[in-house]
Amino acid sequence: MMVGLIKVLVVDDSAFVRKMIKAILSRSAFIEVVGTASDGQEALELIPQLKPDVVTLDLIMPYMGGLEFLRKQMARRPLPIIIISIAVGNSQQVVEALAEGAVDFIHKPTALASEDLLHMTDELIAKVKIAAKISMPPLVDPTTTPPQPTTLLMTPNKPPAPIELVAIGISTGGPAALTQMIPKLPENFPIPIAIVMHMLEGYTELYAQRLDQQSPIKVVEAKHGDILRPGIVYIARSGQHLTFARQADGQVATRLSFLPQETIHRPSVDVMFKSAAEVFGDRVLGVVMTGMGSDGHLGAAMIKSQGGLIFTEHESTCVVYGMPAVIEENGLSDSIVPLNLMATAIISQVNLHH
Repeated sequence: MMVGLIKVLVVDDSAFVRKMIKAILSRSAFIEVVGTASDGQEALELIPQLKPDVVTLDLIMPYMGGLEFLRKQMARRPLPIIIISIAVGNSQQVVEALAEGAVDFIHKPTALASEDLLHMTDELIAKVKIAAKISMPPLVDPTTTPPQPTTLLMTPNKPPAPIELVAIGISTGGPAALTQMIPKLPENFPIPIAIVMHMLEGYTELYAQRLDQQSPIKVVEAKHGDILRPGIVYIARSGQHLTFARQADGQVATRLSFLPQETIHRPSVDVMFKSAAEVFGDRVLGVVMTGMGSDGHLGAAMIKSQGGLIFTEHESTCVVYGMPAVIEENGLSDSIVPLNLMATAIISQVNLHH
């Protein structure tokens, strides 16, 4: 746990931006900028000496860019890395960085006028404070055995119903976690999967395309009115809730909506879980993975009240053990599963009846 000042390394090829970010972060009494680097190579050399708690990272830099630095640093020692980059024409790289393990992203204003950069002040300070509390999951050592899933805590006398939908809720650390998990699912997975992930607007489609290229199973960004099909993963679009409606012919279609508006997140895991419980009853497997806050808690209670199942990600593999913790503390989790075994746990639960 963090004690004392949060040590930050600022990596950007622009001397002006380095100076501005340093000035912004120095406004907080809790943050100290311990160093700056003008490219990825310099940053890799500085980290062992400076031991920063958080790194802010530009993506487009000469010599060694942000992505190459990110991959190399994550392979050495995972650190909370916040991307600060101009997103224009750069969305693919942002998605790549989040999938590789960066914990957050801030748009760098295109016009580098001082007042634009100062608009970032509150957001950047808040995100650095949050990132400093993140304990990055350790590198997976093939020689150590990961924790095994806890056994399914079934209600006695009631075998689980056949699962007809897997609904997944995930937030901070989500892009990297799903990049590890979804490619382990087979092309012929017998039911649909729906995912709500808290992600920047405009990035879910690119992320879905990236995941689709890496996975045997088909991955799409959900459109309004999609008929849920087996063997397809539907990722909710940032900025709209994802719900379900059963049609007259018995098929279930997706619905995208801006309502309800009062949720902290849109899409919200709670909104999707509640809709899944209403439409599929006890035939839902809800999965809550790494993420900050408590989105998914009310929805998980709803799934359980209908007789469905809830799996949560084990604390040891979560980037932020927030959303799963709330569910476990409230006694709503049927099985606690580390990330590397989550795909297997989902497959075996679904295959019980298929």
